[in-house]
Amino acid sequence: MSVVTPARRKIAIGTLIAAVVVGASSIALQRADAATWSTVQPGAFTGPAFDACTAPTSAAMKAWRADSEYRAIGIYIGGVNRGCAQPQLTPDWVKQQVQAGWKLLPLYVGPQATCTTIGGGRKLIDNAHAETQGRLTASDAVAQATRLGLARESVLIYDMEAYRTDDDACRKGVLAFMNGWTARLHDNGYFSGFYSSVSSGITHQVANYATPGYTRPDYIDFARWDLNPVTTDKAIPATAWPGKRRMKQWRGGHKETHGGVTINIDSDYVDFAPLPKTKTADISGNGWSDVLGRSPSGALTAFMGNGSLVDNNQRRTLAPNFRAMNAIIRIGDLNRDGREDVVTRQTNGDLWFYPGTSTGLGARKRLTRGWQKMRELTPIGDLTGDGLPDLLALSPGNNLFLYAGQSGTKLSGQKLVGTGWTGRTELANAGDFNRDGFPDLAARLTTDGRLYLWPGRKGGFTGARVPLNTAATDLRDLTGVGDFNRDGYPDLTAVQKSTGNLVFLAGAGTTLRPPFRLATGYATITPLA
Repeated sequence: MSVVTPARRKIAIGTLIAAVVVGASSIALQRADAATWSTVQPGAFTGPAFDACTAPTSAAMKAWRADSEYRAIGIYIGGVNRGCAQPQLTPDWVKQQVQAGWKLLPLYVGPQATCTTIGGGRKLIDNAHAETQGRLTASDAVAQATRLGLARESVLIYDMEAYRTDDDACRKGVLAFMNGWTARLHDNGYFSGFYSSVSSGITHQVANYATPGYTRPDYIDFARWDLNPVTTDKAIPATAWPGKRRMKQWRGGHKETHGGVTINIDSDYVDFAPLPKTKTADISGNGWSDVLGRSPSGALTAFMGNGSLVDNNQRRTLAPNFRAMNAIIRIGDLNRDGREDVVTRQTNGDLWFYPGTSTGLGARKRLTRGWQKMRELTPIGDLTGDGLPDLLALSPGNNLFLYAGQSGTKLSGQKLVGTGWTGRTELANAGDFNRDGFPDLAARLTTDGRLYLWPGRKGGFTGARVPLNTAATDLRDLTGVGDFNRDGYPDLTAVQKSTGNLVFLAGAGTTLRPPFRLATGYATITPLA
């Protein structure tokens, strides 16, 4: 159904309401206040919510807390089309409401679709530069959220009012804008939400839910004023935004009175929970998996991921010269300091440990010698169940050995966990792919060039072989990257030899989805980790 200027989503018609001008000293004070206290919002919440164009006073919030069913409120944190002044919306107000037990739903009213059905006077998306505009808009949303003390992992919901569905340029502009918005939020460690009517924006997002390379919003907030407070809808398949990623605006503007206080609100029903963090491969610390690779100069570089793409322009040099290393393994947190570590093999056969730091890699420590003839050095996560990451390698006799991580940044002696592994290449940590509590191993068979899964068990593998239905003859440097898109399933990346593209193989529970391009220009970046 079409949404016609709901009270909650008011965009200024004609002349926008003038922005409240705050002195520089006052802004600095607010930022200082927010810096001393921050909160992730809304976090986990299921239940009724409301929002008003202007954030209510603390007294009104207290009255409604005591006398209404509502426990969450939408707040308008910014945007060029935000239609109401927000004199109450300060870091102190946010802190008071959160400490009183309220959950907050941050909303941002930025540029609208060029084919919007809402009246004139609003700022519009620049379709020719929509993705860049989306990124810049998201940067402002992050700044506003930070000012208020809304920490990383908060959901920032973009308010996209209803728009026509017959304008192709307009629709492409919306997608490009939202792609930039979500990607930039991910770069900064925030989740992306998207509000619109079911008949336009939400249906458009559903149609592009699985479009390769599109960074879809993590959560949706859909408007259907049918007076039915549920998060299921005939227009939204169960496979789209499953598992506590939905919010519904089920009633438009109306007045309610609680505790003697009357507010004009929209009514919502929320079912949100934080997305599971990737347990591996996050070098940047933004919650999304990254990819490591050695450049032609020999530098070990982290290329930052955002959930659907790897941005070659967002990179960090971890070590300036790894030319002498012919294997690079992102082993996990071996020294248990909260950061991911790297193990490498030098061409002389020495195995080195590099601790991860806030800026790159720390001073190295030799783990062992004599590994010249071992191949397919592969991290496997915690296969032994002792809380430390482990390492696999194939011997010249094609036997698979396990080297368990030990406290003090050591590896145990070898343990045989597989024999007759001839013709198996591109070993990669597939995470707990089959969700039985143990990490699994992916590898390519040279006989048919396809990928298979070897399910793990404590201290080894079951011996079973499960086809992943993926051709891999054109792939090199198959690498586990944890849950890259944070959908609950572990994923893989690789370089496509014919194109030099970095491709993504999304885990789907029992198989892998077809590869799609994450980034170009990886023909000379090798090895990956």
